[in-house]
Amino acid sequence: MPHVELPRPLEDYFAFAELEGVSDTRRFTITCPYLAERQLGRLQWWWRVSHLELSALGDAGLAERKAREVERFRRHIERWLENTRQRLRGEDAIPRIEPMPPPVEQAAPAPSPEESAVIERRTTRVVNG
Repeated sequence: MPHVELPRPLEDYFAFAELEGVSDTRRFTITCPYLAERQLGRLQWWWRVSHLELSALGDAGLAERKAREVERFRRHIERWLENTRQRLRGEDAIPRIEPMPPPVEQAAPAPSPEESAVIERRTTRVVNG
């Protein structure tokens, strides 16, 4: 069963912001809101780029870096959901986070008559020792 059950890709639910820079660094955040038990929560991913790195990357490089950080955040969320046995789902603008349902156990197939005879013979022997 998938951990993300949304009508659109998970990235469509992300919000992006640039935070106040610190000395020679630009700082960014990616936020994924969710509802859990009627409360609004969020998962966040922070990343930064130095002005020196930014001058080497340019605007196209910054867009590539943002795409890479979005992908890393998406994978992080999927691993976190798997590890905590939860899932994101819903049709609304903000997805709901819920516990994963317990796995459905399949009944073992009934043994054939030949297998039953072997099992019975193995369990009815008496060993003296």
